[in-house]
Amino acid sequence: MTRNEQGAFPTDIYLSSVSSLYQHRRALVIGMLSHVVTFLLVFMKTSDPFYLGCAVAIVVIWTLRNLDMRRFDREDFSHADRAVVRRWENRYIVGGIGVTLTCGLTCGYAIAVSRDSFAELACISVTLASMISLVGRNYGSERAVLLLSSSACLPIVIGLMTLRDPYMLILAVLILPFIFTIWKMANNVRAFLYDNVLAAREIRSINGQFDAALNNMTHGLFMLDGDNRIVVANERACELLKLGDKAETRDVLLDEVLRRGAREMTLDAEKTATMIRRLDLLLKGKRSRALVPVSEDYFLEFSASRRENGEIVLIFEDVTARVHAEKQILQMVRFDTLTGLPSRDYLFELAHNAVAGDTVPDRDIGLLLIDIAEFKHVNDTRGHVVGDKLLQSIAERLKDIASSGAIAARLMGDEFLVFFPNRENAPDLDERIRDVHARMRGTYEAGGFTFYMTISSGFVIGKSSAFRFEDLQIKADLALAETKSRERGGCTAFEAEMDARYLDRQKLKGDLREALKSGALSVSYQPMFTPDGTRVECCEALARWTHPERGPVPPSVFIQLAEEMGLVTEITCFVLRQACRDCSTWPAGVSVSVNLSVLDLRDRQIVEIVGKALDETGLDPARLHLEVTESCLMDEPAKGQSLLYELRELGMTLAIDDFGTGYSSLSYLDALPVSIIKIDRSFVRNIRDDARRFKLLCSAVNLGRALGLKAVVEGVETVDELQLINDYRCADLIQGFVFSAPMPASAISDLCKPRVRKRNAKASRSQIA
Repeated sequence: MTRNEQGAFPTDIYLSSVSSLYQHRRALVIGMLSHVVTFLLVFMKTSDPFYLGCAVAIVVIWTLRNLDMRRFDREDFSHADRAVVRRWENRYIVGGIGVTLTCGLTCGYAIAVSRDSFAELACISVTLASMISLVGRNYGSERAVLLLSSSACLPIVIGLMTLRDPYMLILAVLILPFIFTIWKMANNVRAFLYDNVLAAREIRSINGQFDAALNNMTHGLFMLDGDNRIVVANERACELLKLGDKAETRDVLLDEVLRRGAREMTLDAEKTATMIRRLDLLLKGKRSRALVPVSEDYFLEFSASRRENGEIVLIFEDVTARVHAEKQILQMVRFDTLTGLPSRDYLFELAHNAVAGDTVPDRDIGLLLIDIAEFKHVNDTRGHVVGDKLLQSIAERLKDIASSGAIAARLMGDEFLVFFPNRENAPDLDERIRDVHARMRGTYEAGGFTFYMTISSGFVIGKSSAFRFEDLQIKADLALAETKSRERGGCTAFEAEMDARYLDRQKLKGDLREALKSGALSVSYQPMFTPDGTRVECCEALARWTHPERGPVPPSVFIQLAEEMGLVTEITCFVLRQACRDCSTWPAGVSVSVNLSVLDLRDRQIVEIVGKALDETGLDPARLHLEVTESCLMDEPAKGQSLLYELRELGMTLAIDDFGTGYSSLSYLDALPVSIIKIDRSFVRNIRDDARRFKLLCSAVNLGRALGLKAVVEGVETVDELQLINDYRCADLIQGFVFSAPMPASAISDLCKPRVRKRNAKASRSQIA
């Protein structure tokens, strides 16, 4: 597309083409003078006034055109549309035709009328010479070239044709290709120039876009040549390095630019050298990135990529915020947010570094594990805010005690670790560890309260040459477990036997898991009699496990293991199903009682488990008793109470087991939907000789009855105890060896048959004997 009159080109390019017609006016003056002089010479030669008139016409036309061109110069084209530009193109063409047509007429007149050889030669020569310059001046307008060349040549053609000479006729016809050639040449020039104008315009646009993009980058950019001189720099680069005008960096060595920036940023010689050295390694390809700490609060990160022609693109950015965020994250990962002590993982790193830089080979090292006894009770009674402040107070004391001789860390919750590198290989490491434990005990101030904290600890001493942090922690944990089982508040050193017991316990856990899968557990029942021993009202279901190698495993052992393993609910589910199944075969007046664990009351799943067991066996919900201890409700009281109310709504009877041994028995009597309290055997032991203990038993029973609760006394073993309880009516039901030990389900049916009091007494004495 080259035809501007068809709107193929934008208006600004069209205007540029028309403007080119009005330029180079000196050539018009020279052309005007040539025409006038030629026509005057012809007039002098021929004395024909026609040529004088043509000379005058040329001067007049030139004057008018000159005035019009001055008007063009004064015209404001900033908002001109194509129509305005086209009008000026037309005005130029009209003026040009006036000149070319005058020249053409003189030629035709000389050929057809005057027939003077000088006149013909002079007029045709000056006209054709004008045609040659026509392309150079008027290529910007296709119509101007075509109309001007035609108006100059067609009168010559007509003049030749009037001679009626065949040769002249042929010459006239040959002038027509001359017109076409001029027109075509002008088109080619115009198309070539238009293509270049469009290309230059597109290049300027791309350059502008590239420059805008380059200078609006968030990254700084230098493009370096093979000698590390800066070829391209953006404004962000100059801003980051405080270089000022980017034009001043062109063709300057990168090292010089960096030194100039360092001076502006007031960097000392060492930091400047470090920056240049790191960038040199980067440019040589020995590093992929270079982090340059300009100051404590200013960090730049550089990366470089090499092009095939040897140029290097160096990109850098301000990463201060990222570096600070990474430091903060690292601080959060390495240190406990609450206490400021190292975390367990960071303690491992610190301990490893302390041992790796060992100056004394095979020295003794130690690890102390500290547990804050009854810290949970502080959270429950004073709230977590006070609990957190107490942990902070404990951590501060631990920091002071450990000081530079040990590394203290917070493990989790209320547990702390202290690693003793013992770099001097002092022989009193055991004493120093125990001294830390002793100094940690005592009173702490937190949240306006004073707490006396009992500290339980376990520690292990090993050799640095055999350092394995995980092994040390496991052994310290075993020692702590031993402390808790022996005496709360003590400090126990690890012994090899603890490891053996730990492995044995782990094996027993695996055996218990297999026993649950294979159905190796069983259920026994201990009856609850009326005080006169004549009738069984309920039987407590008790899980039993007979190990194939160890024999019977006490419930206190395997139930605790199950709670640690998270399997206690599976045992509860098994006992519930079996108890409901067995109870459905007993007489209608006999109920079955099942114990719920603390873990059972943490999830509403227990309600579904109980409901499913009743549905499968068809047992009346009223014949199912569920026993819970007060400790079951300590973790989440509201949730536990809500679950008990749901179970009560299903029709089951609820009982508090081991009544009187918890934290707040009286408050729970009012809050829980219970119907039975089971008095713990600790209230029964030695009641014949201990009047105070017996009064406590009577008070607990009377309190329950006053609230409309039935009292079951557990652990009655002797006839003396039974007699005293009956004399004072201290029980609604009796459970204990005085009447019966736990027995299999098959024996319950016979036991539930009505019996007389006398017979029962004999049976009791025989069992006790």
